[in-house]
Amino acid sequence: MKYSIVIPIYNEQEIIPELVRRLKLVIDNLKVPTEIIFVDDGSRDNSFEVMEENHRTDERFKVLRLSRNFGHQIAITAGLDNASGEAIILMDGDLQDPPELLPEMISKWKEGYHVVYTVKRSRKENFLKRFAFSSFYKLLHTFSSISIPMEAGNFSLMDRRVVEVLRSMPERNRYISGLRAWAGFRQIGIEFDRDARFAGKPKMTIRRLIDLALVGLISFSNAPLRLAIYFGLAVAGISFLGGVYVIYEKLFTNKAILGWASTIVAITFIGSMVLLTLGVIGEYIGRIYDEVKQRPIYIIKDKVGL
Repeated sequence: MKYSIVIPIYNEQEIIPELVRRLKLVIDNLKVPTEIIFVDDGSRDNSFEVMEENHRTDERFKVLRLSRNFGHQIAITAGLDNASGEAIILMDGDLQDPPELLPEMISKWKEGYHVVYTVKRSRKENFLKRFAFSSFYKLLHTFSSISIPMEAGNFSLMDRRVVEVLRSMPERNRYISGLRAWAGFRQIGIEFDRDARFAGKPKMTIRRLIDLALVGLISFSNAPLRLAIYFGLAVAGISFLGGVYVIYEKLFTNKAILGWASTIVAITFIGSMVLLTLGVIGEYIGRIYDEVKQRPIYIIKDKVGL
């Protein structure tokens, strides 16, 4: 195969026919061997049956069915592991990533770039979600130990060499955009306006975005641990100054030292900092626990055309 297009699918039966139609228009014009791998991430609707029917009419459309919902990033990983193209394209199945951008991405790859990622110039989503995404990217860009481009999501093209690097990474908690940036090679971004969902409800909720942000931040930065140290030093400094003030009041003035309110405030403040620090450490330990269990990242239930 010259090109492989990997698309994770979760309850998208309403969108798949239009997605297939637009993909066919694009890949027919490429005039080279191309495969589209739909990764069914444990859909509860008829998504698998719709994709299976597409394979019967066009063998370029293939399906990888996971045994349950493993999550968006893991579904992408499963697709990468089964893609055979010289260049592999990742895109979402909700038509927010326009298939019509693929020829431009392929053109950049032919120029010698190993990674062609896309940068969202605008989003057609509500203010709260736009704010959440913007905050997520700014936070990750600020604290990450590597340079991860702002507003660069999964929609991208990767050369086979880059994909092999990603496949060699064994971690369970995966953030594909970060792993792609970590791999290096020659990379370039293409700006585009992200469309609204074609149909159905958005799968990326605020809670899932927070989970993804934690994975990205913890996987590529030790800043939370350092912040815990800085909080500890700050609290220690404040406590020292408070102690000096109390000693001064006791020895050199006749003022009565009122202790109940200040003591309770100090105890609750320090206690909250301790719990926050333990929570940060717990996040890192939890991910270490996930890694050492060595369970399979995903389980394949069915393969169609692969």
